[in-house]
Amino acid sequence: MAQASLPSIPVLYEDNHVIVVVKPVNVPTQEDDSHDPDLLTMIKQDLKRRHNKPGNVYLGLVHRLDRPVGGVMVFAKTSKAASRLSDSVRTRTIRKHYTAVINGTPKQSQGTLTHYLLKDAKTNMVSVVPPGKPGAKEAILDYRLADHMDGLSLVEIELHTGRSHQIRVQFSAIGCPLVGDQRYGAHLTKPGQQIALWATELSFEHPVTKETLSFTSAPPIAFPWNLWNGR
Repeated sequence: MAQASLPSIPVLYEDNHVIVVVKPVNVPTQEDDSHDPDLLTMIKQDLKRRHNKPGNVYLGLVHRLDRPVGGVMVFAKTSKAASRLSDSVRTRTIRKHYTAVINGTPKQSQGTLTHYLLKDAKTNMVSVVPPGKPGAKEAILDYRLADHMDGLSLVEIELHTGRSHQIRVQFSAIGCPLVGDQRYGAHLTKPGQQIALWATELSFEHPVTKETLSFTSAPPIAFPWNLWNGR
């Protein structure tokens, strides 16, 4: 892919230790089997160009977003920052908030979803399984129903565990798959429709200064997000 056709990457914050960006939709977080341009490599190239750095540029990946999902991400610019941020992810002190549009309306206007998820590496599909099944990992999130109309609901989500495809699988499991989810809500999704999931807020303790930093990003003004514009 030509450099001119690559999506721009908004930088929300940068210092010597971390860089916070808005991930574009449909860009892999890191290189995958598609070999399409990935966010990690694109940021490295941007840092090398902007800061005129010789040789390889270090950039630590400490968390991920699914390829079709956009929103706020933080990367580490030093190995020390990467280690400390990775510890924050592991101990769940990084706060990650998402906004999604789902099909239908949850039975409760707010609550906690807890499931055990198992990933099939061959198909890259995640399924809900009984507790205790070998390889299963506990997945926990809190949600709040913000509004609903036309058979769709706007929900705000705080993610407590960062399992693969977690939000998508958990809402599908309660009968409310995400709008545009080609994988876990295909029966309600038009071909080519974009998934309605956005990483809207990220808060973390700076790995060096220990200051609490918070960053936000609004979903794009497009369907189905635009159903709630101005409300």
